[in-house]
Amino acid sequence: MKAEIITIGDEILIGQIVDTNSQWIGTELNKIGVSVYQISSIQDDKQHILNALKEAQERVDIVIVTGGLGPTKDDITKHTIAEYFNDTLELNEDVVNHVKTLFLKYNIPFGELNRLQGLMPTKATYLKNYLGTAPGMWFYENETVFVSLPGVPNEMKGLMTGKVLPKIQQQFKLPFIIHKTIMTYGMGESSLAERIEDFENSLPPFIKLAYLPNYGKVRLRLSAKGDNKKLLQETLQDKISELYKIIPEIITGIDDGGNIEQTVGELLAKKGKTICTAESLTGGKIASTLVSISGSSAYYKGSFVTYSVETKINLLNVSKQTIEDHSVVSKEVALEMAINAKDKLQTNYAIAVTGNAGPTTDDNDKSVGVVFIALATDNEFFVEEFNFGKPRGRVIDKTVNKALEILQKEILKN
Repeated sequence: MKAEIITIGDEILIGQIVDTNSQWIGTELNKIGVSVYQISSIQDDKQHILNALKEAQERVDIVIVTGGLGPTKDDITKHTIAEYFNDTLELNEDVVNHVKTLFLKYNIPFGELNRLQGLMPTKATYLKNYLGTAPGMWFYENETVFVSLPGVPNEMKGLMTGKVLPKIQQQFKLPFIIHKTIMTYGMGESSLAERIEDFENSLPPFIKLAYLPNYGKVRLRLSAKGDNKKLLQETLQDKISELYKIIPEIITGIDDGGNIEQTVGELLAKKGKTICTAESLTGGKIASTLVSISGSSAYYKGSFVTYSVETKINLLNVSKQTIEDHSVVSKEVALEMAINAKDKLQTNYAIAVTGNAGPTTDDNDKSVGVVFIALATDNEFFVEEFNFGKPRGRVIDKTVNKALEILQKEILKN
């Protein structure tokens, strides 16, 4: 079973917003056994939409469209979809009454433009949008499902979770798709591929291996697809055990396709441990990454964003003498940041980072890209030096990733 996701909106194409809808939809479809064949972003243009719908119908079984369902003239999706199905729009009183109820609840005047939200293609099944005014629409034509959803993320997610995914599961017999991701650090993609070449060649046809390299780490994603869930699970586990025998020294953990901040959070929660951060060049990005995970308040206690020399001294009690002797970008300063942050917030772990993100080096003798990452634990403290090169954004992102990798390795040791 294959699906295509089409996002409509000039704001995506000009970079005004990032298309997070497709990522979320793709993840949720995959969970129920639907493979995403293609993702497209297109203009708010009638012919472009018509062409995209026609091409998608020739490729896949399910077409998910988001965006362009508002009441204004530039939102043309509903009218264009009606044209694609040789259909007409009629006022749906259920939609109109729903919009009126929402407006009354928030004391918003209801006008004729809002009434037009109730126009629906006659061939569409109405999907009630409890979180907004734009209705979702479900079509089934020529053995293909078409779903049109609003582009507002929380409204789209509400309709997908409450209406679309259950209807897909009811209408189609779907296979099981299971992903397991083995996280490795310290070996490049090509070297790793050579090391596990025989393993990869021995995989059964229903399991695929993907290499996902990123900033010094390589995630190995094993994806199994088929109708026998027990067989898939048992075979995946056997293959993971094989990998542990082949590359035990570089495997740091396993997740189910999530990210490192989620894995770290689960480890901390499971062990009942806490973490805080002290950040200079990253400006709070490590903290925001950690708290992006639901439930992070159970293990994340807070952050010191000490971007300047003064805040390092005043907030973290970093010794002025240490800074004068070694400069603000040094292992000595990073260690004091980590140790003092841990003491102040009384956590089990503390990460601290200081470095030169660029383009200048300010008042220190270290080159652009040099970063010190310190970790303080209940038993020890240490610091590692890196040179992440250029440009600025790359240095910051690599620092965040490497800091979380160091933290994860330390947690797994205990």
